[in-house]
Amino acid sequence: MVSRVHPFDSAKDYEIRLASKLIKDAYPASANVHFVQIDKVDPPKKDMIKYLEAEKFGGPVPQIPRVLYAYYYTDTFDFNKALVNVTIGHIITKVKQPKGVIGPLLPDDVMEWEEYCNNHPLVKAEIEKLKLPAGYTVRNDPWIYATDDAQERRPLCQFFMYVLAGNGHSESNHYSLPLKFSPVFECFSKKFIRMDYLPGGFDATITPTTPWQQVPAVEYHPDLSGETVARDVKPLIITQPEGPSFTVEGSKVKWQGWEFRVSSSAREGFAVYDVSFKGRQVLYRIALSEMTVPYGDPRAPYHRKQAFDLGDCGFGTNGNHLSLGCDCLGVIKYLDGHGIHANGEPYVIPNTICMHEQDNGLLYKHVNYRTNNAVLARKREFVVQTIATVANYEYIINLKFVNDGSIDIEARATGILSTMPIDENVKVPWGTIVGPNVMAAYHQHILSFRIDPAIDGHKNTVVYDDTLKLPKDENNPYGIGFVTDRKFVEKAGHIDQSPFTNRTYKIINENIINPISKNPVGYKIAMPARQMSLADPDSFNVKRAKFSTEQVWVTKYNDHQLFAAGEFTNQSQSDTGLGVWANGIDKVRNEDLVVWATLGFTHIPRVEDFPVMPVETHNIHLVPFNFFDKNPALDIPQATQSFNKSTLYANNEEAQSCCKTKI
Repeated sequence: MVSRVHPFDSAKDYEIRLASKLIKDAYPASANVHFVQIDKVDPPKKDMIKYLEAEKFGGPVPQIPRVLYAYYYTDTFDFNKALVNVTIGHIITKVKQPKGVIGPLLPDDVMEWEEYCNNHPLVKAEIEKLKLPAGYTVRNDPWIYATDDAQERRPLCQFFMYVLAGNGHSESNHYSLPLKFSPVFECFSKKFIRMDYLPGGFDATITPTTPWQQVPAVEYHPDLSGETVARDVKPLIITQPEGPSFTVEGSKVKWQGWEFRVSSSAREGFAVYDVSFKGRQVLYRIALSEMTVPYGDPRAPYHRKQAFDLGDCGFGTNGNHLSLGCDCLGVIKYLDGHGIHANGEPYVIPNTICMHEQDNGLLYKHVNYRTNNAVLARKREFVVQTIATVANYEYIINLKFVNDGSIDIEARATGILSTMPIDENVKVPWGTIVGPNVMAAYHQHILSFRIDPAIDGHKNTVVYDDTLKLPKDENNPYGIGFVTDRKFVEKAGHIDQSPFTNRTYKIINENIINPISKNPVGYKIAMPARQMSLADPDSFNVKRAKFSTEQVWVTKYNDHQLFAAGEFTNQSQSDTGLGVWANGIDKVRNEDLVVWATLGFTHIPRVEDFPVMPVETHNIHLVPFNFFDKNPALDIPQATQSFNKSTLYANNEEAQSCCKTKI
């Protein structure tokens, strides 16, 4: 018997094949339909609420059709979007998008263009001018063209060129040997547009290509780095001899009071749905929504370096094939992702999502100093992780469900810096020299996480609390009092940062009062104040990514409003997401709302970030705030030596439990 597909489940291969076939059949064969992305559409929320209620209480669930979207081009290079009901095999709509709307790039196409660029006669002629030593070749990185011209409508791609050292090793670090010419091509037609020449000095002055000045590559691969592998690193093995504490059935995960569904996504990497803890609703949906990476080098053509890694490329489409013992440790459950080829045929990206539990130190501890008795439990987390490689960078997205009812949203950046050539004895104030004749520009990573809350229901409110000094008066004669001052978000918009008033953001349910605190139940969004976009408000960087200017946004829920900068970001000229939805008009108090939390980090590269960057980690915490009537983790087993089985250093004598109750 074939199991029923849940409305939140990832798109199935047979659904993708059906959608692509129906679309191709709707055009003459000469149309040469060329797909770039196909995935599922989230079902209408009002229908899903009924479905989830019926599912929870064992009633008959309503029939909800499975709908897929498809982005594709035709032989005229027109970009189209179709919606297909794959439950009944019907095209709902197919719409040619306005000229200048450009879809995400298909990995197959990018690889083809990369090879085409290197073999183009004009590029080969430029390479000849380098007079490279024997064995040295040229490699390129195709880059999103971004925007600097309001009249530009062509889908373009910029190629940054590098020397590949003549050591015969496929993993040699070409990013350490950047070149000074950069071809621009039209996508799909592969028409050569122009050759940009890159500056190497303080200003935008460019020079013709001359013979390459040979410098050593800065290598990261163990075969090439010249480093001696440390011999004092012993195995650190994570084992669960009695098996894991979680269960996974299809997309449904259960772990220590948490229940939710995980679905892979071509654009977002993964999304988590219908999150509850100990039987109480917490979230309807949560996922990384968008990320923009603007660079701070003002010299042309670097002024256009602004990627939208989800909208332009896709985190799921570029997801890593994760490996046991490498990306995740312990007892691992993997979920596959999927990609498509241009003909609409799907393929599996195996093990692109890993799920496991891990220890993270103490959860709580108290020692009664009178008796020296201790109570303590260890913090354990259930991790849902994906890693995407988008050209030079790797991004690690972790959603960590904690056994105290909190959720940790974590983003880690690693990989290799995007580099530029720099002349000998030149320094610039917007970049760091990280190797011989190679510079890494200052840049920002600005991520938007979309949090669709359901704090004990779907009518929620966002508030922000400031901690303020009380005036010194008869009620505060010693001048030491302080209080919190609460403001309610009434209309769709943003909340200003205010770190010096300890401003905290909370999602509450005004309709349900905590019996202990006598205040509404809620969750706190704990995030440090961060620098937002440094670009001018009139720049395309800001016009295209309004979300990057503020840390917390609140909008009214509407179906299909999933992406912070809008649906189509490739060479976009304006933000069609939060720039439109955070309109200052829609009522969001005690409504079905969405919170958009912006996690930003300004990256001033250091030499230690090269040739491969140690991870930089940033977090947002969702913490229950007056949600429970006491610490919800009191049911966690006490930490004991008999359970955890630690050993003493060197002689491995049996350790005396430091956490044994002495009664």
